[in-house]
Amino acid sequence: MAYSLHISSKYLSSLLKQLTGQTAQQMIHEKLIDMAKGKLSTTALSVSEIAYQLGFEHPQSFNKLFKSKTNQSPLDFRQSFN
Repeated sequence: MAYSLHISSKYLSSLLKQLTGQTAQQMIHEKLIDMAKGKLSTTALSVSEIAYQLGFEHPQSFNKLFKSKTNQSPLDFRQSFN
């Protein structure tokens, strides 16, 4: 995002922190989790497929981030809709 705006990533993060109270990384993580929740609740894609679609190289990294932000695994989250 910073590259597209022709500013440094530190400056972007600083601006976002002032405006929203969150860093760029926190905002990106929040958006990724929202997108993942949507896919987990409305598709039959595997957790690995969702992780790859969201840009994660390793599904384990996705699982770890999801659990740290929601206090449940992606599979547990999906099962709560069934």
